[in-house]
Amino acid sequence: MPNENPLLSPSTLPYGLPRYAVIRPEHYLPAFEQAFADHTREVAAITRVRSMPTFENTLVPLEESGRLLGDVARTFYTVSSADATPEIQEIEEQLAPLMSAHQDSIQLDSDLFWRIRTIHEQLDELDLSPEQRYLVERHHTEMAHAGAGLDDTAKQRLTELNQRLSTLTTQFEKNLLADTNDLAIVFDDASELDGLSEGELSAAAQAAADRGLDGKWVVTLTLFTGHPYLSSLTDRGSRARLLAASRSRGSRGNEHDNRATLLEIVRLRAERAALLGYDSHASYITSDETAGSPAAVHDLLRQLAAPAARNARREQAKLQAIVDAEPEPFPLEAQDWAFYTEKVRAAEYDLDRAALRPWFEAERVLQDGVFRAATDLYGITFAERPDLAGYHPDTRVFEIHNADGSTLGLYILDLYTRDTKRGGAWMNSIVLQSRLRGTQPIVVNNLNVPKPAEGRPTLLSLDEVTTLFHEFGHALHGLFATVTYPHFAGTNVYRDFVEFPSQVNEMWIYWPEILASYARHIDTDEPLPAEIVEKLHASEAFNQGFATSEYLAAAWLDQAWHSLSVDGAAADIDVADFEAAALADIGLDNAVVPTRYSSTYFAHVFSGGYSAGYYSYIWSEVLDADTVEWFRENGGLRRENGDRFRGRLLGVGGSKDPLEAYRDFRGRDAEIQPLLERRGLAG
Repeated sequence: MPNENPLLSPSTLPYGLPRYAVIRPEHYLPAFEQAFADHTREVAAITRVRSMPTFENTLVPLEESGRLLGDVARTFYTVSSADATPEIQEIEEQLAPLMSAHQDSIQLDSDLFWRIRTIHEQLDELDLSPEQRYLVERHHTEMAHAGAGLDDTAKQRLTELNQRLSTLTTQFEKNLLADTNDLAIVFDDASELDGLSEGELSAAAQAAADRGLDGKWVVTLTLFTGHPYLSSLTDRGSRARLLAASRSRGSRGNEHDNRATLLEIVRLRAERAALLGYDSHASYITSDETAGSPAAVHDLLRQLAAPAARNARREQAKLQAIVDAEPEPFPLEAQDWAFYTEKVRAAEYDLDRAALRPWFEAERVLQDGVFRAATDLYGITFAERPDLAGYHPDTRVFEIHNADGSTLGLYILDLYTRDTKRGGAWMNSIVLQSRLRGTQPIVVNNLNVPKPAEGRPTLLSLDEVTTLFHEFGHALHGLFATVTYPHFAGTNVYRDFVEFPSQVNEMWIYWPEILASYARHIDTDEPLPAEIVEKLHASEAFNQGFATSEYLAAAWLDQAWHSLSVDGAAADIDVADFEAAALADIGLDNAVVPTRYSSTYFAHVFSGGYSAGYYSYIWSEVLDADTVEWFRENGGLRRENGDRFRGRLLGVGGSKDPLEAYRDFRGRDAEIQPLLERRGLAG
């Protein structure tokens, strides 16, 4: 089998890049079966050691174990999220309970936990490096948190819960992808799409052609509630169709309805939390995050919600005034917000963001914006490797070198949307850096930019530019983390800290020399006019009432679902009624400002890794805004600043308590005032 299955022998490609060109769907399950067996034998060899536990005979072989499984899993899950063909989806459904059962067999292993606990009890007597000491602490905490200290009966029930939850979250994602594709809007006449640019119309025509609908136009849905085209479409009926389709995903009473699935997820998560000794799933999750408790999260969200809602109502009044001045006024509705926001922006700031696309050609944004900022700040350089194949023809592979010429790793960009790709944007790792294993990182960025017809340029919206810089911030974190033990590699940090580096990287979008480098007109090569740049800066706090409210509403929904006790989760719950009550509770029940994600398509928390953790974005933004202040105070885009940020924060990966690493970088704890000022909430 090793000679036949490319997943069961080491890749001969640079950096261990998987041989995607020869990997077939039928290779995955046999490779997982072999990897599960290997990992089980490796851990059993650790627990069979007769001598007393030491760091060298327990933690080191534990970090060496599971290498094949990690390689196969990262190879597969990269594909299952970005190119989920029916074959891949079927494999993922079969795999979900198997993976869950295997993870439990390791995390709940009583003999392994005894060895780690024994070492943990002797920590102060051992001569360990800071990274080694923290490794013991994290393994001990994570195994205890997973339930390793439970009795056998409780462990059996816990394993059953975990397996069922893995199946349900996989089903949620499958339903959402199917319903998102089914609900893509088909337009028969280009006049219905009046307001879109030539490039956007080209992308819609191409999407229709890809579905065999020549002569029509198809607008695919984004993951979040709103859609970028809502700000441009002049036809109110088209806007209404687009928003209605988005909000109905997973709740239409068909085979893709997610309501029963999410209710079962909530019930089982509550039961699991109780089994582990917690009042709720939110208590369980936050106990091992920097927040520490749901109370701390709720305090922050409530502190921000009231002023955000007030700002949104003021913004709404301005929009309604514009509508009332039209020949046929009407009460403003959710589908109108983005469109009339652009009118207010034009009136108050003389700024049309939709008209900026010609200055944001994708290749130039990537090369002269994203890459250049990283080069100026960190000294790293990029060279495309067309000889290396990714997992899909749309992927591009870049090799990265440090300033001294040494190799750093590979970066893969997968820019375009397709029906087999899940919504949103993300970063993931294919290979983790580790001194112990002698590996260098391979990281991937996925976006969902509509692909124009052949020969047409890809012109990005300002939001898409922001997303590219954001996700590349995650990529830098994954590339720069330099650790000995794979447990700490890349972005393996607390969930409510992981968004911090990516948010910081957004600051370079408007940095003068970076903006002047990439924001140049596709036809004339003229830079974005200085007066427009000034208007962009002047309008930074504009519409923040809406933006903050829609985000906080989603974060609060996540907390509401996952703060339920076992009894509360077992009640007869109507999903729509529950959402309405939760949003009313925090004062974010404005129908014109819908939540960024409704429950039935809230992939972050019901199929992703953010359950009870969607608050992480605003939690991390406190650190981000404070860090931006530091960069500005210290001269901004300078190598000295980049080296400090890389060395003291990004480079430590998960090998240090993140707030301790932040204090080492900043010289103090973060302050909230910069965030309040950024979002217009300081008053």
